Amino acid sequence: MEKLWKKAGLGAAGISMAAVMTACGGGGGGSEESGGSDDSGSSEESSSGGGFGEEVDYTITGIDAGAGIMSQSQQAIEDYGLSNWDLQQSSGAAMTSALGDAIENEEPIIVTGWTPHWKFAEYDLKYLEDPEGSFGDGDDIHTVVRQGLEEDMPGAYQFLDQFQWEAENMEEIMVEIQDGTEPAEAAATWVDENEDMVSEWTDGVEEVDGEAIELVYVAWDSEIASTNVVGEVLTDLGYDVTLTQLEAGPMFAAVADGEADGMVAGWFPNTHASQMEEYGDDYEDLGANLEGAITGLVVPEYMDIDSIEDLEAEE
Repeated sequence: MEKLWKKAGLGAAGISMAAVMTACGGGGGGSEESGGSDDSGSSEESSSGGGFGEEVDYTITGIDAGAGIMSQSQQAIEDYGLSNWDLQQSSGAAMTSALGDAIENEEPIIVTGWTPHWKFAEYDLKYLEDPEGSFGDGDDIHTVVRQGLEEDMPGAYQFLDQFQWEAENMEEIMVEIQDGTEPAEAAATWVDENEDMVSEWTDGVEEVDGEAIELVYVAWDSEIASTNVVGEVLTDLGYDVTLTQLEAGPMFAAVADGEADGMVAGWFPNTHASQMEEYGDDYEDLGANLEGAITGLVVPEYMDIDSIEDLEAEE
């Protein structure tokens, strides 16, 4: 029996981070070219439900329950009337493992996705269009610090305020980590090989002698990369750095309560909207350290589906 989700004639070439961001247009909304409305076969399959739900057992493979993208995905289930679909909780590592297994066997799968992420460099993927706007118009990743850090640690504050980079910089580290390099080692190598950019971050920052600082982060590949890079630079500046992994809620709470000094992992205004609303008055937002982050539902390019609207509720 022919699988309805498969799209014929597609190669297995990888897709670059820049291409992903250009194609996705900032919110998983897709472009006019990607809708597939002129393809009579695709339109016929979509109008009849396409069999996508049955093929994936009406399951969206997600990550940890506290992640903002899980709330967005649940909102999408409500917005598109997918009441019988299951948003499966797992972890970032489990999600990418399931994705890799499915692609190896050319099987259908729908996962929660975000960029920057190494999977877009490794696999040929696409975001499903989101005409209802469940995932918003994209995010910027912000640096957030506890109140009083500027007075207590002016050097660290200045560096964190000046830290800014591009998605392709982060992707380089994520790919190294995915290939088996330890995060701290990958970050140290990247810092050594990008002295010009690092010098912009540390311009005017005075070194210290063993002053303790703690950064918190969520266990997303993007935040593992960025937090380890920031930790490496702070170490080079003479700080005694502790990196602590937390869920999203406790991460924001730790900075807001002053138990941790900062983070470079705030996805605003959409992914971490609830945390921003709850804790926003109790921390200092230093602004974006990376612009143009995207969240949404992601499928392999070989799947003949273009929009969340193409999914159907179980009868």
